[in-house]
Amino acid sequence: MPFPLYLLALAIFAMGTSEFMLAGLLPDIASDLDVTVATAATLTPAFAVGMVVGAPLMAALARRRPGRSSLLGFVSVFLGAHAVGAATSSFSVLCATRVVAALANAGFLAVALTTAASLVPPDRKGRALAVLLSGTTVATIAGVPGGSLLGALLGWRATFWAVAALCVPAAIGVLTAVPARRVEQHVADGPSLRAELAQLARPRLLLAMLLGALVNAATFASFTFLAPVVTDTAGLGELWISVVLVLFGAGSFAGVTLAGRLSDRRPGRVIAVGGPLLLVGWAALAVLADRPVALLALVFVQGALSFALGSTLITRVLYEAAGAPTMAGSYATAALNAGAAAGPLIGAATLGTRAGNLGPLWVSGLLVAVALLVAFPARTVIAAGRSSEVLR
Repeated sequence: MPFPLYLLALAIFAMGTSEFMLAGLLPDIASDLDVTVATAATLTPAFAVGMVVGAPLMAALARRRPGRSSLLGFVSVFLGAHAVGAATSSFSVLCATRVVAALANAGFLAVALTTAASLVPPDRKGRALAVLLSGTTVATIAGVPGGSLLGALLGWRATFWAVAALCVPAAIGVLTAVPARRVEQHVADGPSLRAELAQLARPRLLLAMLLGALVNAATFASFTFLAPVVTDTAGLGELWISVVLVLFGAGSFAGVTLAGRLSDRRPGRVIAVGGPLLLVGWAALAVLADRPVALLALVFVQGALSFALGSTLITRVLYEAAGAPTMAGSYATAALNAGAAAGPLIGAATLGTRAGNLGPLWVSGLLVAVALLVAFPARTVIAAGRSSEVLR
């Protein structure tokens, strides 16, 4: 894989740390800013909504700009948003900084996905995506648990400052290693923005986006609320939150790595095997969450299955959006984050029910079940053509 891909992954590591870190910080933020945990949890969908809106918007605005300068600008805005968030005492301001950071993250990821696809042969998009997503999975292994531990020791604001600091080497890496290619000629020779947006009317592209959104919604519905499951349901101490997040991140890294080797050639195998296992895993986790050993094992397994399945579906989005060379990355980003926005909101709605802390886990299982029900009857539609053989 080209070296610039790994530099892009470094920046995505910083952004992934920010996107996922709230899972271990929600109780601290809620207490400090005098809001409920459910209210504090809206920071996650606020970020995700910014990503959904920002991905196509930022990608469209960046079409005629050099990729390197666009990426550098997005990282700089991301850094500034975290500095403001770390300093504020207002929940409303913090929420606004999350939206701004999300817009920057969305723009960066959309351009990075498009850049990554252009750096490798057409049949290796899955491998390139796996390298990029390794930044996110390493964030869940090291960045998010480290942020959770830092938050437990020094407060949640220290974690926000740490993310801002991570953006500095990421920006340097983008500036020094990403090719400074001009895109005007590429845009002039390629399809118009209207033609690229028209790709969204293709049923196979919409189906791949819908399935990716549902699986990611399932992931975020539970991941966002793991902290109370660890401390209340399983009865473990706060420092165990970091251990659980490390295990989830380690599983996600394993899942993305495996999927990266299969998603280009055998995506159907990943979905046909991983989908049912993921469904059973969420139900098992809901039933066995009060048993620490089972909780720790299942969190690793669910991290692996969630990211293997999710990254495979997002790879299919890139294939199906081949007719939108500058916007394909934004479609994948929007699909991922539509799920990330919806999942925590649905999960939060169950916290006040009899299911309590286990509600989000049951929601995750339900969302995966819906994805499988949608995918099964549509398998013949998706399987038409090599680039759309999602279930073959």
